[in-house]
Amino acid sequence: MVNIAEIFNNNKKYFKDLISLAIPILTGHIAHTLINIGDILVAGRHSTLALAAISVSSAIFMTFSIIGIGLIISVSPVIANLRGKREDSKSLIRPTLLYSFIMGTVIFLLVRLSAYFVPHIELADNLAPYVVEYLNITSWSAFGICIFVGLKEFLQAYEIVKFPNILAVISIFANLIFNIIFVFGFWFVPALGIKGLAYATSVVRLGQALLLFIYCAPYLKLHLRRQKGYMKDLLKVGWPIALASFIEFLGFNITAVLVGKFSAVLSAAHNIIITLAGATYSVPLSLASALAVKIGFARGENNYPDIVKYYRAGIIFIIVFMLIMSGVYLATSEHIIKLFTADIEVIQATIPVILLFACFLMFDGIQGISGGALRGIKKTKPIMLSMFFSYIFIGIPVGCTLAFKYGIVLKGFWIGLALALFSASIFSTSLFLYNLRKIKKKLIK
Repeated sequence: MVNIAEIFNNNKKYFKDLISLAIPILTGHIAHTLINIGDILVAGRHSTLALAAISVSSAIFMTFSIIGIGLIISVSPVIANLRGKREDSKSLIRPTLLYSFIMGTVIFLLVRLSAYFVPHIELADNLAPYVVEYLNITSWSAFGICIFVGLKEFLQAYEIVKFPNILAVISIFANLIFNIIFVFGFWFVPALGIKGLAYATSVVRLGQALLLFIYCAPYLKLHLRRQKGYMKDLLKVGWPIALASFIEFLGFNITAVLVGKFSAVLSAAHNIIITLAGATYSVPLSLASALAVKIGFARGENNYPDIVKYYRAGIIFIIVFMLIMSGVYLATSEHIIKLFTADIEVIQATIPVILLFACFLMFDGIQGISGGALRGIKKTKPIMLSMFFSYIFIGIPVGCTLAFKYGIVLKGFWIGLALALFSASIFSTSLFLYNLRKIKKKLIK
């Protein structure tokens, strides 16, 4: 019989290290979610048109920004690895800034290009002009997003996580205030309507980057060190993460669109479950980021025991956490769903999927932790291959077959998603353990 107390005591230091680093990161993820909710609340109070416009615009903007962010989050494991090797890495903040600025430029250009094509996709209710205007204004915020993420990842590699995430929390309130001022007008600021939502978002994102830049000023005074191959290393580690994030993002969006083909009720039910999944996944996402830093440092030190113990602590924690959350959702599913809607049809459509959702959560947590561990040892191609195979060859085909051929719609698509993440969890975990054995053999030699 497994002795839980003994397992915890044997890994107490590693649990504590991971959780203490993950909690501020989690605060930042929650803040990001609340900022988006603030946008929706203000847009909804202005008009249905505003709500629809930011919904479409955000989806387009996010499609490009998720790739850029994926390329930038390679900074923390790469820097942590250099720290573990006891190499001077603080002076690499300048090339990190340059790299982030380049990513921001790429996203800026892609968003501007997408705005050019918006009038040709025939959006309903004359949305196109508002979407184009919103995208053109918020395209400038791409620089703020990328610089903020780049500096945050740099600091995270040194386990300096409080200030960037406190800044993210402050941004919730700043975003809400700017939205209200720019949308409805205040004192000498005229009411800008939908355009005001775009200006508020841009001011907050650029402001975040500026304040974090000022905070990092002492690092910028360091002598510039020419680290040969640093940016190349960032791209090598980052592009598979970016593509994996894009594939997962695409998988969920394709599923949402396909569910919407059947009925508004099923689409609403699917949206509720996705919202719950996103909220719950913020914990493994934060823990994976902490794990990437800890394992990255241990890998740089060639400290095999610490790599194993941090990974073990991460897996144990997330399994226990997801079991608890699954139990909560299964026991209180109807009450939780009623927080989102009073529509009986939507509630009845959502409840039968909760058991599948519980399985989904477990697999999602495990693949997230294994993905964080793979980032830590700078083996990110397996993450991309795992997501590509799991969604393209399993998740979407299974979901479509069950829905379109057998008429099992919402359950069918969620069976597909659960199987995709089951495959991803097996694949990513197996590949991490395989690489772990290779590291052990190399150190023994």
